[in-house]
Amino acid sequence: MKKLVKLFVKILAIFVLVLPLAGCGNRNTSKNSQIRETTKTITDQAGDKVQVPRKIKRVAVVGSVWPLPSVLAVFFNSANKIVTMPEPSMVAAKNNLLSELYPGILKAKTSFNDGVDINTEELKKVKPDVVFYGAENTKMGKQLKDAGFTAVGVSVGKWHGNTIKTLNNWIKLLSKVFPKSDKAKIVANYSDQVYTRVQKRVKNISLEKQQKIFFLRQYNSTEILTGGVDSFAQYWANAIGAKNVVNIPHSNNLTRVNMEQIYKWNPDKILITNFNTAQPEDLYHNTVGNYDWGKVNAIKNKQAYKMPMGMYRSYTPGVDTPITLLWLAKTVYPEQFKDINIIDETKTYYKKVFNINLTTQQANKIFTPTAASWQSNEVL
Repeated sequence: MKKLVKLFVKILAIFVLVLPLAGCGNRNTSKNSQIRETTKTITDQAGDKVQVPRKIKRVAVVGSVWPLPSVLAVFFNSANKIVTMPEPSMVAAKNNLLSELYPGILKAKTSFNDGVDINTEELKKVKPDVVFYGAENTKMGKQLKDAGFTAVGVSVGKWHGNTIKTLNNWIKLLSKVFPKSDKAKIVANYSDQVYTRVQKRVKNISLEKQQKIFFLRQYNSTEILTGGVDSFAQYWANAIGAKNVVNIPHSNNLTRVNMEQIYKWNPDKILITNFNTAQPEDLYHNTVGNYDWGKVNAIKNKQAYKMPMGMYRSYTPGVDTPITLLWLAKTVYPEQFKDINIIDETKTYYKKVFNINLTTQQANKIFTPTAASWQSNEVL
């Protein structure tokens, strides 16, 4: 009998010890289950695995991914989620179609978000659920994570200036973060279709007949910046069967050049970006600084063009990229693309891909941009 009592006491003691551990295990399982229900894990374009909330109401964009706020607004067909964005993005928004379609974007905070650095204490005050930053800026990524933010890296340079691939991959990433708004397939399909259309028409242009083009990236009385061999300019030129005249080894999106070099290159056409306030007339009449453009063929033949300004500056990747490609092809090779009505193409693109109905007046506005410059040593 005593042996039975001792055995019973031992069993009871073991039960008392094990029960709390079982409860702890159940609590941990329950907690992990709750985390899985409220978050999901994605891989961002910095290569990091990030746990992002399944419900995201407040979005911040910081650092040098300046086109991203416009991409987000069109992606959602609303700017209501955007609580802060870089100041250069706001400058563009105030001067283009973005603020007309989505006036709410003008409410986004910019005072602590200069597009280069970020004040994390001020960022905390706008309470973002997720923060998008430039994936190449690992220092900023660490700064954001150390401050407790859910930070998602978005790459500008991973696709070596290929604006189509960059846009497609941005939309792919956003579709993972916001699966209910998934547009990855339709954007990629449309972009690739436009690229293929252009290639069919330019592939037979001989090297001798290829147009020599020069992108006037930034321009003022003290400097001229352009895009070199590792830049968006090079991609655009390749994509439309033209020659980017800037053949300086290792040159990028911010390559400083002088008039003597431009005289030597003697481009047939000049594309003026929206990172400067110049219009073609400023080159025709030499209104900026002491530059003399009159010796350049493009200016002699009145072949300078201001690039479109739709939702953002079209030199960079953005939602306007497929239309920018068509516009460039038609501008540089008007005969090969004389049947292309760029206004109709623009309205069709926005309706088909993003279900946005642009009026003819709004579409026209994209191709008659006002000045919206932002002088900076950052890429975008």
